[in-house]
Amino acid sequence: MGCSENLSPPVQKGFSQARDIIRKHAKTFYLGASMLPHKERLAIFTVYAVSRWADESVDDSRIADKEQRLEKIRACIEAAYGNGPLDNPLLEAYRKIVSDYRIPIDYFRELIEGMRMDLTKTRYGAFAELDTYCYRVAGVIGLITLSILGGAGQEAQKHAIDLGTAMQLTNIVRDIREDWERGRLYLPQEELARFGVSEEDIAAGRVTQNFKTLMRFQIGRARELYRRSQKGLKYLRGARARFVVLATQEMYARILSQIEHNHYDVFSRRACVSTAQRIFIIFKAVIGGKYLCR
Repeated sequence: MGCSENLSPPVQKGFSQARDIIRKHAKTFYLGASMLPHKERLAIFTVYAVSRWADESVDDSRIADKEQRLEKIRACIEAAYGNGPLDNPLLEAYRKIVSDYRIPIDYFRELIEGMRMDLTKTRYGAFAELDTYCYRVAGVIGLITLSILGGAGQEAQKHAIDLGTAMQLTNIVRDIREDWERGRLYLPQEELARFGVSEEDIAAGRVTQNFKTLMRFQIGRARELYRRSQKGLKYLRGARARFVVLATQEMYARILSQIEHNHYDVFSRRACVSTAQRIFIIFKAVIGGKYLCR
């Protein structure tokens, strides 16, 4: 997939679209992934762009059409695993990726099922239910990334899933207010009850002591998954791949620290990583990724 490789115009256009999508909507991720070798960089951009395209296609549909739209997306992605014509350059690029890296179709089928959960489920009783959701919408992305960056075996896969789940849990605690406004509450009902936090507290944006204790618990769980996922860095191919994954871990984990810095107020303040922090994290990851696991 280097510059000398003879790619069809639709595939070239698809790669260009993927790069533009990531540059526009995921600046931090774009910055880190840009350090990958050209072939792997385009592959990662394409996978994340297709995931975003699928998610936004459903979110932009009328409520009555969402299930039908999701089925259409599923059919489009499955078509990318075949040899028939495609009318979407992004899917042309994805077809190239799944062929080069032998990405199982079951991974994207799981992603579609995760999106289906968002159509039908607005509450989660126990963490086991939420864990299934996290696997489907984020863990499988970790597995696809692992396929691209090198790494095989159950241990490598387990740590890739850990990272995807940790990142999704980070999104969940950061976006409690936004999700509530969309009619969703991902925090497990069992844990809300255990820590004495009601849905009325969430609706009112009350940062009570009970809510802070609940958030500490959620952040601790995510951090443990980040810690476990670092054991998977040794399975990646090359220092640059380790750097990108390490930088991604650090940037997302820093969101958790920012939530703590904001005294767990996720209702009126959105936790984010500053440009200066990103530069520092990237510098630290360059050093860590270069020498890790030698």
